[in-house]
Amino acid sequence: MQYLASYLQHLSFERGLSALTCQNYARDIQLLQSLLENTSLNNIQPTQIRRFIAILHSRNLSSKTIARALSAWRGFFDYLIHHQGFTQNPVLGLRAPKAAKTLPQALSTDQAVQFVSIQGDGMLEVRDHAILELFYSSGLRLSELVNLDMTQLDFTEGTVMVTGKGNKTRIVPMGSHAMEAIHKWLQHRSLIKIADTNPNALFVTQQGKRITPRAVQYRVKQWSIKQGLNTNMHPHLLRHSFATHVLQSSGDLRAVQEMLGHANISTTQVYTHLDFQHLAKIYDNAHPRAKKK
Repeated sequence: MQYLASYLQHLSFERGLSALTCQNYARDIQLLQSLLENTSLNNIQPTQIRRFIAILHSRNLSSKTIARALSAWRGFFDYLIHHQGFTQNPVLGLRAPKAAKTLPQALSTDQAVQFVSIQGDGMLEVRDHAILELFYSSGLRLSELVNLDMTQLDFTEGTVMVTGKGNKTRIVPMGSHAMEAIHKWLQHRSLIKIADTNPNALFVTQQGKRITPRAVQYRVKQWSIKQGLNTNMHPHLLRHSFATHVLQSSGDLRAVQEMLGHANISTTQVYTHLDFQHLAKIYDNAHPRAKKK
């Protein structure tokens, strides 16, 4: 698509967005191109964008996915107005269909401990144990974990420096179990011939290449079966569990926000609803007048 390459350069170099975020923008704008047919960008009208929304909705795309696409399109047209002489943004004021709000799932404390407690001394078992312990210990996103370098770990302070969304860095604590598991993994890693492309990558494959997000997702699902959990396990579930358990124990929403790397506390507040659900269950089980017997 015309202007796409220059827009992605603008996002990367002027706005400082991460490569993954730029890829997501590119995919959403290419989606717009596929819907355009023979209409040129500078002739698009709001009525056509509404029709595109209806088409995406008919394809059973989630409201969240459609909202993300609209946001990308809106930003793209803003760029065209300011840098390419376009005169209107046809996406202004348009929203995706509303969807029912769903709360993120979280494991119980016992389930989380059972899941991350991988046994075994083989290379894969030791590596995966360190990965799962770090997910649950520090609440990392999948992209943050796979992009970690060894230089980002501070065993003296017990912290890890993370590069999150928008290339923003934050420092989060590592628990003692995570540090112990990582130390054991580093002993195995030292025996692997590491690829020159990522010499400092923390988590690598048996071939010495940085582990991919898809590989981690696959390993997480495999371990959920081996560890006897029936939950549809994915890496983000450990992040949700981390946030829920820290909030339940501390009640400090701001601290959880900082550790998760949320720009807005409203994003973190969803975990207060999870915490209330936890308290409501305790109430139902403990109070003699909570519910009918």
